[in-house]
Amino acid sequence: MNRSKDSSTSLRIAIQKSGRLTEKTTDLLHGIGIDFDNYKRNLMVKTRNFDVELLLLRDDDIPEYVQDGICDLGFVGANEVFEKDADVTVLRGLNYGNCRLSIAAPKKNSIQNVSDFEGKTIATSYPFLTKKYFNRHGIKVNLVEISGAVEITPQLEVADAISDLVSTGGTLQANGLEELFTVLESETKLIQTNLELSPGKQKLIEKFLVRIDGYQQAAKSRYMMMNAPEDKISAIKEIIPSMKSPTIVPLAESDMVAIHTVIPYTQFWNVMEDLKEAGASDIVMLPIESMII
Repeated sequence: MNRSKDSSTSLRIAIQKSGRLTEKTTDLLHGIGIDFDNYKRNLMVKTRNFDVELLLLRDDDIPEYVQDGICDLGFVGANEVFEKDADVTVLRGLNYGNCRLSIAAPKKNSIQNVSDFEGKTIATSYPFLTKKYFNRHGIKVNLVEISGAVEITPQLEVADAISDLVSTGGTLQANGLEELFTVLESETKLIQTNLELSPGKQKLIEKFLVRIDGYQQAAKSRYMMMNAPEDKISAIKEIIPSMKSPTIVPLAESDMVAIHTVIPYTQFWNVMEDLKEAGASDIVMLPIESMII
């Protein structure tokens, strides 16, 4: 594959072409100001305003492409990274695509402990992680590798249990299975090749990470504004779970100020009533697109 620009500085990033991570990954890229389109019709997409080209792959191919240096970075589930035992560096957890690799068996089964799986047959698309899990417990199991529809194998008497990805558990319930043990908690990871990169690429990756960190911080934060009597500032500052000291702006109305701050969005409803009791009024909370700390 030929790069459209100098390969010593241009980054190639692998993302999932289609699947549960695709939309949120492209939303993140757009959210950090990387402009591209037509990703659904092409295998490779050149971005317009950042020296990056996107390579769209099957998710289970991404760790190997990054490991081998075909791509410099990749967005992929931790389940795929660890299943492939890829020689890559995990740069960031990205807080989306959360799921878990779990052991499940038919309801009303006799399995109570991990040791009860001794000699049992387990169907899975993740043989490496599943075998590693049972080896850690000193349990010998028979693995049947299945590429899809793992959940129906107990009904077909192909396996006694399964090891599969679980998000909500709805698929397991629909197939008469219950979740027993968790093998791995997974989320989307940003991974980097361990092969040597040029100084130009390293610098571009640093810029890329600053943007991602700002985007993630903004997603967890909200901009809050309120009015308050001047003599209530100290009490209100004690209540606000702000990142730094709030901005205080005098209002046209005598002895009144506007207080502006950034807070973790999960804290807003916890402090709102306390702020009102302390004298704050006209409290407004706004989303933040991005922020640099």
